[in-house]
Amino acid sequence: MTPAEMARIHAAAFVVLRPWTEVEFSDLCESPLIFHVAPNPACFALGRVIAGEAELLTIATHPDTQRQGHARICLEAFLDHCRGHHCESVFLEVEENNHAALALYSKAGFQITGQRTGYYRLSSGARSDAVLMVKHLKG
Repeated sequence: MTPAEMARIHAAAFVVLRPWTEVEFSDLCESPLIFHVAPNPACFALGRVIAGEAELLTIATHPDTQRQGHARICLEAFLDHCRGHHCESVFLEVEENNHAALALYSKAGFQITGQRTGYYRLSSGARSDAVLMVKHLKG
């Protein structure tokens, strides 16, 4: 999936938070530490692996195909990639009011480890907390 395709899906999916631009995706994808999975054209996950730890930077599903299991399949493909690169744990942060994402991550075995107060700036200008989560892949 190209940075332009990622930016298009991200812009459609992220209406409360600022979506990432094609330039931002392009810059990220230039790093050898960054990888993405896209099990179908409507969904992708982007992350990085460093020293046995992975971070899910973003996952997005086009709104026209949400609630069809695409994000779950995409997250599992992301986790499979992490296992294949011998990651021991996967970290992420999610906006506190993104209940669908919180449910997805919880069902996948992620546990809440903390929060960052006022981390996200919403499109309304208000601030929202980030929920920090981790999933241990080994032991």
